[in-house]
Amino acid sequence: MLDQRRTTNILLLIIVIPLVFYLLKVLSFIFIPLIFSMFIALLFLPLMRQLGRKKVPKFLSIIVVLLLVSACVYLGIELIQLSSKEILATKSDFFPKAEEKLADLKVYLSNSFGIEFEQDKNFLAQFFEKENLGSTFGFLRTFLTTLLMTAFFVVLWLGESINVHNLLNNTILKQKHTSIKAFMKIEKDLIKFIKVKFLVSALTGLFTGLMCVFFDVSFPIFWGLFAFAINFVQMVGSFISVILLSIFAFVELDPTSTLFFFILSIALVQVVFGAILEPIFMGKSFSINIIAVLVMLMFWGFLWGIPGLIMAIPITVFIKIILEQFPSTKVIASLLSGTQTKLK
Repeated sequence: MLDQRRTTNILLLIIVIPLVFYLLKVLSFIFIPLIFSMFIALLFLPLMRQLGRKKVPKFLSIIVVLLLVSACVYLGIELIQLSSKEILATKSDFFPKAEEKLADLKVYLSNSFGIEFEQDKNFLAQFFEKENLGSTFGFLRTFLTTLLMTAFFVVLWLGESINVHNLLNNTILKQKHTSIKAFMKIEKDLIKFIKVKFLVSALTGLFTGLMCVFFDVSFPIFWGLFAFAINFVQMVGSFISVILLSIFAFVELDPTSTLFFFILSIALVQVVFGAILEPIFMGKSFSINIIAVLVMLMFWGFLWGIPGLIMAIPITVFIKIILEQFPSTKVIASLLSGTQTKLK
């Protein structure tokens, strides 16, 4: 009887798990803003509690949080506009140099591999063709829709119309004491992750921009913002930032010792903040196995694209904490964390 029950449960899992993944993929336009908003709401929950202890009405507390979030978004937009003005108003000869080196590259690829390019068009101008602009507008429309849905869900989370604690208590964690303990740990760890990641990303962006200024590389504000944003993609973001900025510097700087030291400097910035300071700030209790990180990045990146890459680690932390609450799944939690979990 027990064997039949176990077999039935395994078969149900085989059917249910692919169905869940399929729904996560198809309904990504709902799940992405929902999960993003949950992380934002968790970040402001301590402030909500503090305002509540001071007898501030909940709707006023929500307005205060939304104003803070709006201020952060406004600051980001202002920085992006400043970066755009810097690029458009620059007197740099980067674009002619880029065209020259790209022309040499096209000749090499054509002679070596037989790849044909449209010779009568400016290579960089092809990015601004009607078809590509249409894709850009489509991206902006999707981004704005996701942003508005995220703001809507943030209000629901903060207003407790969506309550994580009750959800955990009524579904996964049936025991009240266990659900409260798990929820507080999830809240504490995710808030810590978001704060540390934001601080490390900000410092990475700042010092990347300073390195561009020091070595006289164009568009330091843009590259600082890019390093800040891409750093939220765990592990992969650091490589992308260094590689793209190195290619850019290769076009602009002569291949001398200056180029070498610039690449070394930006690589050191990534190593110091990403590989040394970030693990120290996170602490040993927050450790996740590097193999688990790579697998989760590939999995959530496949499901949700760039948003999945950004949310992969927080989601993994959430799953790990839930798995730690059950003796039968503590082994899986220990595999994710890379440490040995004691079974009770």
